[in-house]
Amino acid sequence: MQIPKRILIFIIIAQFFCTSLWFAGNGVMNNLMVDFQLNEDALSYLTSVVQFGFISGTLVFAFFSIADRFSPSKVFFVSAVLGAALNLGIIWEENTIYTLLIFRFLTGFFLAGIYPVGMKIAADYYDKSLGKSLGFLVGALVLGTALPHLLKNITSEFPWKYVLISTSVLAFVGGIMIYLFVPDGPYRKSSQKFDVKVFSKVFQNQKLRSAAFGYFGHMWELYAFWTFVPLILNSYMETHNDVNFDVSLLSFSIIGIGFFSCALGGILSLKIGVKKVARNSLLLSGCCCLAFPLIFMMNSEILFLGFLLFWGMVVIADSPMFSTLVARSADPKMKGTALTLVNCIGFGITIISIQLLSSLLVNFHAVYIYMILALGPLFGLISLRK
Repeated sequence: MQIPKRILIFIIIAQFFCTSLWFAGNGVMNNLMVDFQLNEDALSYLTSVVQFGFISGTLVFAFFSIADRFSPSKVFFVSAVLGAALNLGIIWEENTIYTLLIFRFLTGFFLAGIYPVGMKIAADYYDKSLGKSLGFLVGALVLGTALPHLLKNITSEFPWKYVLISTSVLAFVGGIMIYLFVPDGPYRKSSQKFDVKVFSKVFQNQKLRSAAFGYFGHMWELYAFWTFVPLILNSYMETHNDVNFDVSLLSFSIIGIGFFSCALGGILSLKIGVKKVARNSLLLSGCCCLAFPLIFMMNSEILFLGFLLFWGMVVIADSPMFSTLVARSADPKMKGTALTLVNCIGFGITIISIQLLSSLLVNFHAVYIYMILALGPLFGLISLRK
């Protein structure tokens, strides 16, 4: 079946636009801390509450099989519009830490109707080339996640609220694109009824369990690394006094470069296999976790930045491969539910790793605590062997 090339392009652009909501708060975190008089631990709380909102959303979406029972394109559209509106709530001048947490939680909730549902839409269009398609799609997520850092750099001479307004407008446009130009795909198998046993049925599949556990190990590392990239850069400047980084621009580059590795991994998966790409990426990112203290202590700015860019590539390259393995292993009528549920658990794990690192930063030297992220890739590699 010949699928028009424009379909994947529309999905990729929409995913890029809509997932810019994810780290919109992080891109203006320093401004939020000043304007709303937040404590230093606000970074971890405002990041984790988005993840918690996403987890809650994915639980609801998975439990009611929303992406399988209803049109995924319409679900994506509604979620994008509501997420964009809630993201704008951050610019409200009367905000407190509590209202900010509520707005970020609800934004995360509706991201559950964007990221996994976007993968469901792609899976409904592509079969044999799903790894390649999801490589570009997750790459769009990476660029969307990194975008607020770039917007912060570009709009440094303008009010920080422009970052929030820009990301909300992009998310709204992305939702419109899916609604108008991407109808339900030819491989979609609609599930007409609600099944209370849906959670247990998903994980009865041994192949799906193996892929899901590999994904969980990957997620232990990924969002913790992304969250602390600005802090890592600032710590390096404090340790090496002669170094002066543009933290916003470099944060965008280190996170955003994952777009290219996701796309490359998707292309390679057609030649060497999805599982091999996932395994090699896990292995390399785990090595980066362990090598970080040594590279950090070296007085070489070029080496350090090159290392972080490489880490930014390998830390995400396996993500679309795991989603491909999950989608291929799942019952066609439960494909959307399986992707959503696996995402739900994976993002729950990110909260644990982010909060663990935040607490360890208080009592231990920052150089060594990032080594604990290597536990995720190790667990993922063991799961893939099974």
